[in-house]
Amino acid sequence: MALSKPIHVEPELPPVDAHVVPSETRLEMLDGELVHVPPAEEPHADRHSKASALVELHVGQEFNVASDMLTRASRANNFAPDVSVYPRARDPITGGRQLEQLAFEIVSTGSLSGAGDKATKLIARGVRRVFALDIERGRMLEWLAASASWRELEPHSYIEDPTLAAPLPIEDLIHAARMNNAVQRSLIIQGNEVLDEHVARHREEARREGLEEGKREGLEEGKREGLEEGKREGLIKGLLGVLAARGISPDGADRSRILEERDPAELERWLDRAMHCSILTEVLGPTS
Repeated sequence: MALSKPIHVEPELPPVDAHVVPSETRLEMLDGELVHVPPAEEPHADRHSKASALVELHVGQEFNVASDMLTRASRANNFAPDVSVYPRARDPITGGRQLEQLAFEIVSTGSLSGAGDKATKLIARGVRRVFALDIERGRMLEWLAASASWRELEPHSYIEDPTLAAPLPIEDLIHAARMNNAVQRSLIIQGNEVLDEHVARHREEARREGLEEGKREGLEEGKREGLEEGKREGLIKGLLGVLAARGISPDGADRSRILEERDPAELERWLDRAMHCSILTEVLGPTS
């Protein structure tokens, strides 16, 4: 892992938005030297855009997300993290913006050392956490100030932080193709009026269809078994419909378990849970 210089906190730091490089240019200042930052090639630019959007979906209402926003890290350093999460409230002393609490850099494996230098400066300034998305090796890392090194994060875990209204899935940051699932999951966790209305309407239609189908079946066969079977099939159809609306598609053993369930009361319980679930195990429980 890339090492960097020890942390050094400067006294009387200038405001974070008191810039010494002209804004709206591709100039940054690193250790007192002006550096030109060239435009990104497609892989970096694509992941930069998607990472910004994904972080935006997960932050709490009291925070903003910005891309390429200049930060005065010290008297000799004025540069822009790829993605920043910072408070909406203005600084009570300066009236300007407050320092970001999280910063994300989009990097290749070869540029981790430079990203580590920036991370050291940001942490010294007061940024709580700095992350790097290594697009070359498909991994997410977090800067550890104590060891001055990057720590690779488990791809199936989440970034949890007070700035986030919902845990940020690392796998969705790493794999751009998972963006749509991440959008739906975030809306479900945080609550969304349009999505909630759609799911509630689908649930009511599914219940009504199940009951009507059960009644029709019972009348045709003249048996209670027909009524229950029709109701069961309607509940299964409704359950699968609600899960689909939440971006969850059961397959294999889970789908067989749903289709083979004979107890309408159990199906009712699953349907109720599906209204508020984000993953299938919250509906069916863990498999034995």
